[in-house]
Amino acid sequence: MNNRIYKGRKLELLIPASNLEVLKVAVMYGADAVYIGGEAFGLRAKAKNFSLEDMKEGIEFAHERGCKVYVTANILAHNYDLDGAREYFQELKQIGPDALIISDPGMFTIAKEVWPEVDIHISTQANNTNYLTYQFWWKQGAKRVVSARELSLKEIRQIRDNIPDEMEIESFMHGAMCISYSGRCLLSSFMAGRDANRGECTHPCRWKYSVVEEQRPGQYMPVYENERGTYIFNSKDLCMIEHIPEMLDAGIDSFKIEGRMKTALYVATVARTYGLAIDEYLKDPELYRSRIPFYKSEISKCTYRQYTTGFFFGKPDENTQIYDTNTYVKEYTYLGVVGETNSSGLYGIEQRNKFSVGEEIEVMKPDGDNITVTVKRITDESGKDMESAPHPKQKLFVDLGIKLDEYDILRRRE
Repeated sequence: MNNRIYKGRKLELLIPASNLEVLKVAVMYGADAVYIGGEAFGLRAKAKNFSLEDMKEGIEFAHERGCKVYVTANILAHNYDLDGAREYFQELKQIGPDALIISDPGMFTIAKEVWPEVDIHISTQANNTNYLTYQFWWKQGAKRVVSARELSLKEIRQIRDNIPDEMEIESFMHGAMCISYSGRCLLSSFMAGRDANRGECTHPCRWKYSVVEEQRPGQYMPVYENERGTYIFNSKDLCMIEHIPEMLDAGIDSFKIEGRMKTALYVATVARTYGLAIDEYLKDPELYRSRIPFYKSEISKCTYRQYTTGFFFGKPDENTQIYDTNTYVKEYTYLGVVGETNSSGLYGIEQRNKFSVGEEIEVMKPDGDNITVTVKRITDESGKDMESAPHPKQKLFVDLGIKLDEYDILRRRE
């Protein structure tokens, strides 16, 4: 973990993880803290999420390396959720995450009853848009509040100036944007019967629509790009890699990356790039500014939808949306994470996409190096040679002609 300090405030790079493998990658690639979801009460029900056993192992792994782990329990709860939540918080208390992320006052109340000493962070889902809201949660015993995505940096600075110094502000700096206010969406429930506020979002904001509004003459929505309709709710992704100085000056403590549904390659790429950018700015602002093209090049090596600065510099306009497609830009394919070495000196991976002997691929290392190599050999678990790795999640062993380390990531340029 890096000891990142700015004007006396300790900074945190907060990275998402969908499962135990991704958590370990996040820790190894520069996270100061990782946020995860259990198998219930989080807003990413379709993510793989963590069993209590995996959560326990992940927390131990992170703590051994000076990294914190936060667990989401940020659904908007119904009556029938409350008894289960009480039991769930009792279980979490035994395995010791560093904080709970909560949006619902009922869930907050139960967490405080069951585990009075736990740090609680108030989720962005709670619509945290002004300093009186922050003061309210501080008086209830919350340690941190996640800013609503609809806030400008100027508004966040005003919040910092009107809350206790020891209270923490967490803000998103990279990842997918939600069309609905503070992520509180009704579209999914209305159109698909699956409640986004209970972790079952079907992402209807990414669907294709044709819209006609008859009562607003002269106000035209760009819905006629082609005969198939348009993606009018589909936001570009947030990216603040060029604006780290402004975020620091706003008084933000924790810089949050969105993406609890993302791969290890995505998590490693954003963690490594943002961590490097923050560290280089703290070391030498001119170095940071000179390296912005490099950061942008690196961050583009994970999937994205085109980029925007969201609400940070004012309200978004029509240029913040993508009207002609809902697909990601993808420049690299994720192949796997290096694991243990076998008796033949080959390196184990669990393959995620097909690659072949003789193919040129890239090794991504936690320290920032990217090494282009040629695949010299692939074997299965029994040691049988293979020309390619066609089966997803097959356990393989590879020789790439160089020494590898555990948690190196293999990727291929498209």
